[in-house]
Order: sequence, then structure tokens, then C-alpha cells
Amino acid sequence: MDAEIRNAQGEKLDYCFHAAAGESPFTVIIGHGVTANKDRPFVVALANGLAMAGVPALRFSFSGNGDSEGRFEDCCITKEVEDLGAVIDAVHGQGRRIAYIGHSMGGAVGVKRAVIDERIEVLVSLAGMVHTKKFAAVEFGEETPGEGCMWGKEDCPLSQSFVDDMNSIDTVLNLGSEVKVPWLLVHGTADDVVPIEESRAIYELANEPRELVEIHNCDHVFDPETDADSLPLMVQSVSAWLMPKTMPNIVFPNSSAASEG
Repeated sequence: MDAEIRNAQGEKLDYCFHAAAGESPFTVIIGHGVTANKDRPFVVALANGLAMAGVPALRFSFSGNGDSEGRFEDCCITKEVEDLGAVIDAVHGQGRRIAYIGHSMGGAVGVKRAVIDERIEVLVSLAGMVHTKKFAAVEFGEETPGEGCMWGKEDCPLSQSFVDDMNSIDTVLNLGSEVKVPWLLVHGTADDVVPIEESRAIYELANEPRELVEIHNCDHVFDPETDADSLPLMVQSVSAWLMPKTMPNIVFPNSSAASEG
């Protein structure tokens, strides 16, 4: 895929497409978390793993992040929901069915988009953010919008519009029961950025088919330096769950690579 993708503001979104030799009618779109971009190591590893398993993947940077156009100060969940819609427009416009994987804040984006966009047929949340207002308060509450930065990153200034958007949304917990598609939630038990309890709570409200995979000792970004098994387990778990749903004409053995508990 080499089409140019622009959001509603006309900003070009940077992406990388991982072609696959399989016959899946789906393309998996992968969205990142706050202050991140499409080139996070675990995002690249996941896209490569899916492509090797036979399902093409497209990882992209939300506007204002990475090499995508736009100002970081304008980044917020509401805008990123629109960005995701622009990516879906481009992929679906080429006759592809859509699965979406979102990490952290990208997980909240996925929930909000999935309840309004029936083109998302499969949803995966990786350490998905649920309580947005609480997240902003806990992580950035000591910073002054317009003056401070997120996690000390000078290229990631904390804007009032970001804080206002997080506060306005408050939580996506109430949307859990409105997601009508197969939904996988993957979360590490050692996540100190988005507590695993958030995935557990929204999972309880989710419709079937649903699955919650808890990876023991895993942090927020599935860092193999923290836990050597976390990254391969995440990739294997997502791939094993997605394959039967994105290759509907292929019969798969009933097995799981997940580490649960």
C-alpha cells in the first residue's frame, strides 16, 4: 500500500505497511500511545509478527507524532479518533476489512472509534487506557499546561487542549458494553502507567467474544529488558487470537500461546 493518507485537517499521516503472503481479507491497523510513534520497538515487532503469520499490518503515527504532520500540542484522543478514521478510509477504500490494535491511549482511541465505526470488525487493546481523566491527573497533574512537558520530554509539551479533552472524556469504561466486535485485551501485571485493573474492569462489561490475556511481570511497553518473555508472548498471543478471525477460511488448531493469570 502506498496511498497518501491525510486527516481532516489535511495533515499527512506517516505510516509503514507490512505486506503478507497470506490470503487474509483483513489489514491490521496499529495505533500507538501518548508521546510515542509508529516506530516503537514492540509496535514494529508486532507488525512483523502479524505479516509473517499471513496478515498484512499498517502501523502509523497519529498527527503531531513521529514523522506525521501536525503540532504535538493539538494531540488528543478526540483528534486521534478522527485520524484513525482517515486511515480506515484509506485501507477500507482498497477493499480491505479492518482489524485495529491500539496501545495505551491508542487503546482508548480504538474503543471510541469501534463504537461509531462498523468497519472495525476486530479490536485489540494493548495495555489500553480506560480512565483518561485519572491518567492525566496522575501522570501530568504536577505540570502546568502551556509550560510543562509530558514525562520531561521537551518535544512533548503538555497542552491545555490535551488536558481538557482527557477530562471531558473522563473514562471509556461506559463504552465497554457498546463494543460489538470480537475484542482481545492484553495487559502486563507490572504495568505502572495504566494499571491492569483498568483492562479487568472494562473486560467485565465487554460482550462476547472477548478475551483478557494477562502477561506476568510485563510492563507498559512489553519491554524484553524487563521481562525476556513479555514481547514474544504479546506478539504470539495477539497473533494466535487474530489468525482465526482474520483468516476465516482457514481452520486453526485450538491452542494459545498466552501466559495468563
